Amino acid sequence: MHAISENDIIRRIQRDNPWWKDDKFEFRESAWPRRVYFDAFKELALNFSVRRAAILLGPRRVGKTFLIKQLISEAVAEGFDPKKILYASIDTPVYSGVSLEKFLSLFESDEREGQKIVIFDEIQYLAGWELHLKDLVDNYPEVKFIVTGSAAAALRLKSQESGAGRFSEFILPPLTFAEFIRFVGKEDELLRPPKDNSSRGFFTTTAIEELNQHFIQYLNYGGYPEAVLNKDIRDNADQFIRNDIIDKVLLKDLPSLYGINEIQELNRLFSFLAYNSGNEASLEKISKGSGLAKPTIRKYIEYLESAFLIMKLSHVDENCRSLQRERNFKIYLTNPSMRSALFAPVDTTDNDGIGRLAESAIFSQWQHGNGIKDLRYARWKNEGEVDIVYMSAAEQRPIWIVEIKWSDRISDHFGEVTKNLHHVVERHKTVENAVITTKTISAESKLNDTPLEIVPSSLYCYTVGRNATTRLRDRKLVKRPA
Repeated sequence: MHAISENDIIRRIQRDNPWWKDDKFEFRESAWPRRVYFDAFKELALNFSVRRAAILLGPRRVGKTFLIKQLISEAVAEGFDPKKILYASIDTPVYSGVSLEKFLSLFESDEREGQKIVIFDEIQYLAGWELHLKDLVDNYPEVKFIVTGSAAAALRLKSQESGAGRFSEFILPPLTFAEFIRFVGKEDELLRPPKDNSSRGFFTTTAIEELNQHFIQYLNYGGYPEAVLNKDIRDNADQFIRNDIIDKVLLKDLPSLYGINEIQELNRLFSFLAYNSGNEASLEKISKGSGLAKPTIRKYIEYLESAFLIMKLSHVDENCRSLQRERNFKIYLTNPSMRSALFAPVDTTDNDGIGRLAESAIFSQWQHGNGIKDLRYARWKNEGEVDIVYMSAAEQRPIWIVEIKWSDRISDHFGEVTKNLHHVVERHKTVENAVITTKTISAESKLNDTPLEIVPSSLYCYTVGRNATTRLRDRKLVKRPA
């Protein structure tokens, strides 16, 4: 038996860094659209005046490596010596057992001095990475270290414990619907900005039926840049998402990071939660539906949240007060495309399926904004429910409320369709505005004295994602020092 040779390691690192030998190397990624996060991440990652490693976190296949290759391309285009940029994917088998510091010696001998960029992709596969990376940041002041990882909470926890003052985290969620529309080249054709040019205003559309067609595509595969840009992947989206994303997280990432032995239990729970995305749940209901014990469910939900697969939404009553003991909550998929991959894609005839996924899609847009921590849903006796309630962080009072529908029944049944929103605005004078979504109808109305915006779900999804990412970019909240 022979150990992996130094020559094999060198050959692989040279293959992964073709710009070392060819300073005219063309990055195919450079021609692709930029994520809305690109400029902010570039500012963080290429800032040599700050001695911190930049850690890019996010679920699988949301474009982390895609963004990294675009970053390398821009650095070279702006004059950075390509021979001083090293990229290594840590999950490559030939790198097994290679220390992070060893990679620094793999630069050509005459390229070891001066500023350099070193990128470690999928760093979670190296045990104790956070201690080694902190040591490198301390001892190589002229090197800018950039790392990516998919198992976000485990990485984040370790970076906070071991990398205080040395790491800056950057979260990259799935594509927003606004990014999807831009990636398919339909933004200028289909969307118009708010009339008052307000960052909180609603966009309008020139063709709601066409926008809805794109929205259905987004629900089925649109959270992943590769699926949007590659027809072969789109044609086999269920295989791409289920096998390459969901299965790798459930069967590989989480079991290895958390020592999970009962992998099928985790898989069964995730399938149950995905099927019921947006429905109210409790540990009791989930236990009956999945056959798992409540302590196991609680632990696994934390793991699934840590891997950016699900988000948990807390409950308030009709007085908009949180219960001291959380009995009920909602689980949403961070990316609605996962449900379509696990079960079946939706089409124009599947109004019920689109309605369920539309709620997940709209809620998922808020993961791109800083206000998601202040969102709740309201539920009370007699089946009263409002899907989204934004609570004032300071006063814990409702400020705006949203009811999500994939239907135009409001045109003939206004009172029935808006009764739950009306119930909340009657009880809470702090509510400044309300929204109810439809399939195609846009209008303005009132509930008592509270403005009511009636807007198609696809247009509302676009507006929420567009506004959330614009505010994050403008206020530079996407980067958060550990």
